[in-house]
Amino acid sequence: MSKVRHAPGGAGASGASLAATTTLPEGSFESAYASVAAELRELMPSGGAVIDAHTHLGADEDGQSLALDRLIEYLDQVDPHARAIVFPLHDPDRPPAYRVPNDRVLQWAAESEGRLFPFCRLDPADDPVAEAKRCLALGARGIKLHPRAQSFGFADAAADAIFRVAREAGVPILIHAGRGMPPMTSLADLAMRYPDVSLVLAHAAIADQGMLATVLADHPRVVYDTSCFSTLDVVELFARVPAERIVFGSDTPYGRPVGGLFQAMRAAAYARLGHTERALIAGGTITALLDGRPPATATPPRLPQVRPASGSLARINGYLLMSFAATVSAGPPPDPARGLIGIQLARAACRDPDPGAARSALERIDALLAAAEQLTLGTREQAPHALELIMSASAIAATEAIDHTTQATSLDLGNQEAQTHAPTRQTNSPKSTVRASHADSFAAHLHSRQG
Repeated sequence: MSKVRHAPGGAGASGASLAATTTLPEGSFESAYASVAAELRELMPSGGAVIDAHTHLGADEDGQSLALDRLIEYLDQVDPHARAIVFPLHDPDRPPAYRVPNDRVLQWAAESEGRLFPFCRLDPADDPVAEAKRCLALGARGIKLHPRAQSFGFADAAADAIFRVAREAGVPILIHAGRGMPPMTSLADLAMRYPDVSLVLAHAAIADQGMLATVLADHPRVVYDTSCFSTLDVVELFARVPAERIVFGSDTPYGRPVGGLFQAMRAAAYARLGHTERALIAGGTITALLDGRPPATATPPRLPQVRPASGSLARINGYLLMSFAATVSAGPPPDPARGLIGIQLARAACRDPDPGAARSALERIDALLAAAEQLTLGTREQAPHALELIMSASAIAATEAIDHTTQATSLDLGNQEAQTHAPTRQTNSPKSTVRASHADSFAAHLHSRQG
């Protein structure tokens, strides 16, 4: 083991250093991850707050745990002044009413010298209103609800009562909206009845992203955090909701702030967002909600829902998600060896001798995955670093801006030559006419996007 310092430097003029001394394994992680840290420094906006909207402290029934000093260490890797919203994990000590885990988080936040904003976690089946009022009186800044872990729906009377408490106190509610969730129509209905309650829909709202983004489009205080392991889900968020409604989150300890911020800033850059919008995502929007203010005025999503793609990068992204799923599904604890085949398939896709415009991205991804493969074959303690590299490689694959102009031109020329030698098509059929019209419309749409 060795002490390693990430490359120094600021995130623009903000002074964010991305420099923290941490204990890392010997090997290739430091050099491989240096390019990720360097790019993140370039992507970060000048000035403004950095607040991770989704972190946990304590212990979970699945074996995960995180102590205060380690969370602060993770935040320091982003910036010595980075802060976070924090709430309990699914703690074995939660009865009654999450009182013990909530008190621990409140105490840890008090010891953090202002770095942490504590949220109380509630179980709607166990005196949630009394617990919410107790914690808010002790300094909690918001409420966390996890409908999958606590097995409740938003049509329940208890959920309505919790929303009333949040409205009276003027605090936001962060809601798990990730895997294993039923359709979220009841949440949408409840949210629209409380337009003055700020909501943070976690995990890019992948439980029902399309429905929630559509139904809640006119809600003035709904935002979505980016704590999602699939970067494609985060990218799609930028195509479905305004940039002013997206906030950075990492899901620590399941993720890491620096990796989550890299993913969010890559997706923002892919959506061609400027420094002002990136500053809102990094911390500006969640700061407004914590202060009881509405987020900035929403603008239309900047990213089209239909986008050109590199086949090689799409394959790599799929293989890496397969690798991640295999690794974590083996646990707890995760088994990195289970994800090795996904890494190897992704590296094989990187060895394309005719990569076209994706060449530099493929070379960079392969370097990250070579280090991840080495760490995967190492000790179990090295596995988290392998996962960090895998997720960074996946983020690059999903958000690399590829110039498709040259390729599109060559395809057009090839099609013209083929049409010169092809027999004349019969277009008397109404169906043939419709198909041709759709094809022409799509080609025109794609050309306009590329222009």
